[in-house]
Amino acid sequence: MKAFLGSEAVAEGVVSRHRLGRYRRIYPDVYLPDDRPASSLRDRIDGAWLWSHRRGVIAGVAASARHGARWVDDDVVIEMLLCNGRPPSGVMTRNETFADDEVTVVRGIRVTTPARTAFDLGRHLPRGQALARMDALMRATPFAVERVRMLADRYPGARGLCQLRELLPLVDGGAASLKKSWLRLLLIDAGFPVPTTQIPVHINYHLFAMLDMGWEEFGVAAEYDGDQHRTDRREYVRGERRERKLPQLGWLKIKVIAEDRSDDVIARVYGALRSRGWRGTLTPRLHSRR
Repeated sequence: MKAFLGSEAVAEGVVSRHRLGRYRRIYPDVYLPDDRPASSLRDRIDGAWLWSHRRGVIAGVAASARHGARWVDDDVVIEMLLCNGRPPSGVMTRNETFADDEVTVVRGIRVTTPARTAFDLGRHLPRGQALARMDALMRATPFAVERVRMLADRYPGARGLCQLRELLPLVDGGAASLKKSWLRLLLIDAGFPVPTTQIPVHINYHLFAMLDMGWEEFGVAAEYDGDQHRTDRREYVRGERRERKLPQLGWLKIKVIAEDRSDDVIARVYGALRSRGWRGTLTPRLHSRR
């Protein structure tokens, strides 16, 4: 059973007011069956929209998830375009202007279009998170960057436009996780050439590996190493065999883990590229903080 408005259910005779107490309330007047162990992201999105009496438009990270973007936790704040200054806990309302062509319907819920979702992500989130979330959205539902720029022109006074315009050229759906987006932005900000993502490595015309990011002309790659090896032995063994073979195929790979310091990562990548003939200089990018 999906989320429902208690007042509607009682008025329609679906449940009695007494029986309504057996259901679990997740927002004012919004209920779920009490036997569910926890509210899923879909439950919370549906419930937030019902709480708005179907007037709001789901936006931000929740909208990106509705469009298929991954790596969104169930407890993420549900953002909504709605004029309401007192949203319940777990919901954020934004009283912002939007046009009909910036709204679509996904599984029965009004949601910002991919372009409008990217427009909001790029403006409202901290810079690194903004790029990572736009990368994830692009990976799930490719959107036209030019369409996002058109929205920026449509709303010249909107907050966060400087950051959005700076990040749009860097959006890359090839980023395979939020942390990999973080690593790519770290390298770009340090002054390295923009790395290519999802670089295929072949052996005898057969795909052997897909590298996270790197510079193919120098045979240097950088990869963020997640926790898969801790939970999946088969993935760990496959990864180790891959690591041993890559140098034989001409690749020098820099592995990055969560505990690495940013300056150490930059130094290791710099040394690898210099050893392969790169003669550029590191000129850190200046970026908007507004």
